[in-house]
Amino acid sequence: MKSFLYLFFISLLPIGLQAGEGMWIPLLIEKGTITDMQAAGMKLSSDDIYSINKACLKDAVVLFGRGCTGEIISPDGLLITNHHCGYGCVQVHSTIENNLLKKGFWAYSHDQELPNPGLTVSLLISIEDVTAQVLESITTDMSEKQRSAVIDSNSAAIIANKIKDTHYKAEIESFYFGNDFYLFTYEVFKDIRLVGTPPSSIGRFGGDTDNWIWPRHTGDFCLFRIYAGKNNKPAAFDKDNVPYKPKKHLTLSTQGIREGDFTMIMGYPARTEQYLHSKGLAIIIEEILPSKIEMREERLRIMAEEMSKNPEINLQYAHKYQNVSNAWKKWKGIIDGAARTCIVNKRIRQEQTLATDPQTSSVFKPLLQNLNEHYTENKAAVIASELGNEAMASFEIMRFATDFINKAYSTLGYNTTGSSESKEELKKMANDFFTNVNLVIDRRTMPGILDIYKKSVDPVFLPESYDIINDRYNGDSRAYIEQLFEKSLFTNRNRLNKMIEKLSFRTVEKLLSDPAIRFNEDFSDVFIPYYLIGDSLDQELNRLYRDYVNSLMTFDTCCQYYPDANFTMRLSYGKVQGYNPANAIYYDYYTTAEGLLEKGRKDVADYSVNEKLRQLIEDKDFSPYAVDSTMPVCFIASNHTSGGNSGSPVLDGKGRLIGINFDRNCEGTISDYEFDPSVCRNISLDIRYVLFIIDKYAGAFNILKELTLDPPYEGEYPYRAGLIK
Repeated sequence: MKSFLYLFFISLLPIGLQAGEGMWIPLLIEKGTITDMQAAGMKLSSDDIYSINKACLKDAVVLFGRGCTGEIISPDGLLITNHHCGYGCVQVHSTIENNLLKKGFWAYSHDQELPNPGLTVSLLISIEDVTAQVLESITTDMSEKQRSAVIDSNSAAIIANKIKDTHYKAEIESFYFGNDFYLFTYEVFKDIRLVGTPPSSIGRFGGDTDNWIWPRHTGDFCLFRIYAGKNNKPAAFDKDNVPYKPKKHLTLSTQGIREGDFTMIMGYPARTEQYLHSKGLAIIIEEILPSKIEMREERLRIMAEEMSKNPEINLQYAHKYQNVSNAWKKWKGIIDGAARTCIVNKRIRQEQTLATDPQTSSVFKPLLQNLNEHYTENKAAVIASELGNEAMASFEIMRFATDFINKAYSTLGYNTTGSSESKEELKKMANDFFTNVNLVIDRRTMPGILDIYKKSVDPVFLPESYDIINDRYNGDSRAYIEQLFEKSLFTNRNRLNKMIEKLSFRTVEKLLSDPAIRFNEDFSDVFIPYYLIGDSLDQELNRLYRDYVNSLMTFDTCCQYYPDANFTMRLSYGKVQGYNPANAIYYDYYTTAEGLLEKGRKDVADYSVNEKLRQLIEDKDFSPYAVDSTMPVCFIASNHTSGGNSGSPVLDGKGRLIGINFDRNCEGTISDYEFDPSVCRNISLDIRYVLFIIDKYAGAFNILKELTLDPPYEGEYPYRAGLIK
């Protein structure tokens, strides 16, 4: 029977694991994953990867900011991540006169490194299985609300006990929809300084045109340094802080890569939904994503038009455009991948098998039926909620108006009139908004987004603003938005500042009738009935998935199941490998510097080749990093990655750094829902290209001197590094 069930489950996708699939919790790899990794070519033990008793790889991998991964590559806290992860920091340091995005930046000594207020780096200290403690006092007759309350209470006590009398931060995360719970303890560093970044013509070569595309020729890296107090503990920025001394820093491999080589990635993938029911998957792929894509296309079109008119707007919106474009292109890839893999129909067949097979039907039939009914009953609300959030997130004035009102009330406190301090806080908030936001872009964007939302949702989820558009403006959303911008205080810096000077509860109450606030409230009012029951619906859906996944793991004890990504440290492994994207087409596993010149076009910004780099390539000045007289740039492998893995270290079988993960191929974005080993590839920057740029382009020998290379370069390399005095 056990053999039969193994064969039965292994035939189900994504239930049966595929080659290269999986995002594994480092603490648990010793239970079986490590054996598979070693068979695939890894030379390390589980303790070399994760341990609390000795320095290991996890001590060199960090959560960078709030959405990327980075890794420590020197004994003085030097950290490398993606150029696109550090892009916002570089933008803040840039001006029209000194545009670091355009020209790059290199600190040739510690005192030249640039601070980045608000940027944090979180270093994992430990992972602990606390399932028993979290679920203590949980009974089967509890409602989901009661269960959640007990879990929250138990978790708070566990966290408080863990961090008592320490400087650590701790979080308890749920896995397998609440079947398991793990405690993650972190050390959070707050003084992070920019050390080096290539210009965008290198760090973003290919830009949005090549995003999610292979082949790539992008030098997507950025260097920072972690600073600490003199006790080597986290500290707020201070000129007297010193470079952090890590327990572990990564060795950089100069050996290079070949097809078939073992690869491993450690990082913080954000979100996957591998166990999603067919009905939920269909709603996302067939209903939600197409409309979100249309909304993003409208935003990108208008941003691009306005950015092309003025270099200040171009600089102001460079990072915003990148963020909007990133998800837009990924969603398109998911839809294409779903069509190629027939994922919805495949999932339907899997569920039908589970529900009808005599060995499994008694357990899975009611579970799958309940999931189907849940999605059927709540489909319209789910679509409207997702698209409503996407629409409102598109309108910067609306977010500002709401935040301003909340800030005004909080600064007033119990006073009827505002103090000079509270007025200054609000003035600063307003000044930041008007400095960073182009209202022309907002005004032009809103009508199109409103029209897309209207045609995409059930009419019951249209706010009253649409009645006004129909009755007063003959259905012309553009005319409606024009009057909103004309009348709102939140579109006029001077008028808003005059209001702030007269700050009181009375003036804030008047603001509640502002057109921007009323517009916000209209949207909120539509979803209030859904929000009132939303928590209970989410809890019930979570319970169904918890039972579903638990049943899968109970029936199939021969297979390891990995939990969905949730921004906790994970490990994935695969191999360097090309792929066939379509009939009669094969993509090789690596690219070289000559490809930049082949793509280079002066009339296309994304393919504008940096002139100094062009000269280096034409002169073949690659030594000692060259391979067969050329310079490797990027490579692909079959590691399972997701958003959040940007900046993750790509390691070889010895744990040496061979590359920096920065993207996936478009065909592989479906891996958030199902891993397709034939085409799912992560895209990485070859570490030798990083060394080449630091050396030959930047001449930053001080940085080279910090690095540990294996094997070390001989000949002229030590001579150049020796130029440091």
